[in-house]
Amino acid sequence: MNTQAQQDAIQRVASAAGHLRGIERMLADDAYCIDVIKQIQAVQAALSKVSTLLLDNHLRTCVTTAIQGDDADERERMLQEITSVFSVGKK
Repeated sequence: MNTQAQQDAIQRVASAAGHLRGIERMLADDAYCIDVIKQIQAVQAALSKVSTLLLDNHLRTCVTTAIQGDDADERERMLQEITSVFSVGKK
């Protein structure tokens, strides 16, 4: 992962962690449910963005290298790996 993408991902995870701590405080303080839900959605959005950044990087580096390479088994492994990410929890 390039340094900029790595720093962006770390910053987004740190932000999500801060939101989670805030949610924990809100729950302890019996905050208004909709306000808590909005914070949960903010955490989900931040983590989704991190996931997108990581997937983009993986596709542009590891997967591209495997697809351009001569090792058919490696190409198949990479494709199965990507497919498995999107089928988590599905059977």
